[in-house]
Amino acid sequence: MLDPELLERITARRADLDEFEERLAKQLAEVRAERDEVAVAEWLLERMSEQLADERASAAPAPGQVGGRTVMLIPHRTSGAEITLPPDYQRILAAVRRAAGPVMARQVGDALGIDVSV
Repeated sequence: MLDPELLERITARRADLDEFEERLAKQLAEVRAERDEVAVAEWLLERMSEQLADERASAAPAPGQVGGRTVMLIPHRTSGAEITLPPDYQRILAAVRRAAGPVMARQVGDALGIDVSV
């Protein structure tokens, strides 16, 4: 004959394990759902990064306004990318390179024949 106290303990332990199994199953479902969300976020980030890189690569210098004058904006430079500056910018860089040290905007303007007074 089986001991009723042992049967009661076994039944209680089985109930505890069943409850524990339910909690674990719920946690596992939550982990899997979050993992799926992270995978979607990662995919979306990669896709958006590729689109942004394509947009940046295809962006040409665009005219802008500085001090009421139309100027050519210089795009962000990435490594390995070769950018040819517009002639006016090349002249400015040449004037700066010819200087023996730091230069003021007025000095560059004088060298290029441009009035830079405010």
